[in-house]
Amino acid sequence: MHGRPHGALSDSRIAVRDLGLCPYGPVLSAMRHWVDTRQGTDPDEIWSLQHLPVYTQGQAGRAEHLLAPGDIPVVAADRGGQITYHGPGQLIFYPLVQLRRLGLDIRQLVAALEEAAIGWLAALGIAAQRRPGAPGVYVEDAKIASLGLRIRKGRSYHGLAVNVTMDLEPFQRINPCGYPGLRVTQVADLLPAASLPTLEVARCGLLDHLARALGYTEWHVQPGRLPTGDRDG
Repeated sequence: MHGRPHGALSDSRIAVRDLGLCPYGPVLSAMRHWVDTRQGTDPDEIWSLQHLPVYTQGQAGRAEHLLAPGDIPVVAADRGGQITYHGPGQLIFYPLVQLRRLGLDIRQLVAALEEAAIGWLAALGIAAQRRPGAPGVYVEDAKIASLGLRIRKGRSYHGLAVNVTMDLEPFQRINPCGYPGLRVTQVADLLPAASLPTLEVARCGLLDHLARALGYTEWHVQPGRLPTGDRDG
């Protein structure tokens, strides 16, 4: 859990809440509450989790990109971007960070999230890259990681989703991120079975890269529960 130091940070470690498999709605409410109740001196956190099957429609979302959701719920989200799918086997990281503390603007935060995913995939031997004008991470012409953010009171919420070992079929029922025909891939389809990391190994590896990309040198685990009360940290 070591990375590059960031001179502006008084604490080189960032706290991580390991929340496990969660429905989307309560996590969204908890993120909003967390951002609204933090003080300027309160530390940053990353929430690490997977979601039960759900389509989330960003603020710019258009109905025509939702093709045939079937029995998968559709939830309006206050992040940027269009529609995407979350489900088990996709690792999600919500960085609840104060941008001024990190010396980042929104574009730099997007780049940091992309950098974390690209660096972790490279360590697995998977060559991935950004695509101009289309946030996220791609392997050739297929998307392997999506991101969407919201900034409120100087803090970010929502974040990064990386496809590791999941059922990709629900992506066929939408135009992923608003792009008709966009292919979606995952780590499990790009590595031989013997080289595929477990979800826990993948989660820890991605956290290492994400902490470094944000300027932290280490991460440490907080209690794995959603904060609900004022100043519940």
